[in-house]
Amino acid sequence: MEKDESIFIAGHRGLVGSAILRKLSAEGFTRLVTRTRTELDLTDRGAVEKFFERERPAIVVVAAARVGGIKANNKQPVEFLTENLLIQNSLICAAHASGVRKLLFLGSSCIYPKHAPQPIPESALLGGPLEPTNEAYAIAKIAGIKLCQAYDREYGTNFISAMPTNLYGPNDNFDLETSHALAALLRKAHEAKISGAREIVVWGSGKPQREFLHVDDLASACLFLLQNYDSAEIINIGAGTDLTIRELAELICDVVGFRGELTWDRSQPDGTPRKLLDISKIESLGWKPTIPLRAGIARTYDWFKAQSIPPDVIANPKVQ
Repeated sequence: MEKDESIFIAGHRGLVGSAILRKLSAEGFTRLVTRTRTELDLTDRGAVEKFFERERPAIVVVAAARVGGIKANNKQPVEFLTENLLIQNSLICAAHASGVRKLLFLGSSCIYPKHAPQPIPESALLGGPLEPTNEAYAIAKIAGIKLCQAYDREYGTNFISAMPTNLYGPNDNFDLETSHALAALLRKAHEAKISGAREIVVWGSGKPQREFLHVDDLASACLFLLQNYDSAEIINIGAGTDLTIRELAELICDVVGFRGELTWDRSQPDGTPRKLLDISKIESLGWKPTIPLRAGIARTYDWFKAQSIPPDVIANPKVQ
């Protein structure tokens, strides 16, 4: 990659896109192209095609998506499936039509079967039924992977696909209706501490095991792959270790300074029993995560507290 190549980051205001934008800027890349949702509706294929024809980016990072936690996925499967298909189809097809040199499509660990082998290798894709609570989102992401691979096979493009694990960090979504587990727990612990509450209610049993990667580590991995990886085969990006949701909640409470009790709402779904990615493939190429979970949570909490807007407004747009 040349530092003056035009790089379009789709979804630059979200958790992932903003981290990639920060990383590329810090590394000296000078032609970083971004568009807000108001400026470019990524679900509008015609508008996206015209944008690509005009801007002619050399590299594209597809970090735009409709995302959310178990509650949001369960409540709006139609929107999670259709909007993500529209976004990624518009971007991937326009990228090929305009002659993009390289594209990075960001999927999700949700693509893997509910009962995949642990840690989950890339070969587990389509090896069994998906977790029902996020099936619609997973199917959309799988379709994006397969579209990239189809372009590579039919047209010889260099469209790569990376599968991040659960992410957290600055610009995360802290809306309790749509956020993921770590962000929701962080906000709950903070508000309980401020209000003097004696307990926090946490969804599920606390037994599921999850892996969490700071988004700045993900951004580092994305740049590494853009510079060093050219295969159509998917590649995992993870932290390499996991913990139970109970352990995560206890760690967050310790970081925040909340000394109350944790109450478990077992009427709510647990999701996949365990989800730890096998990252031996990317490690063998020379990349490893560097931000420990506790330090990453502390950094995220500092960012959360520094925001001048109320916590209920600290949320990413539903798209981008």
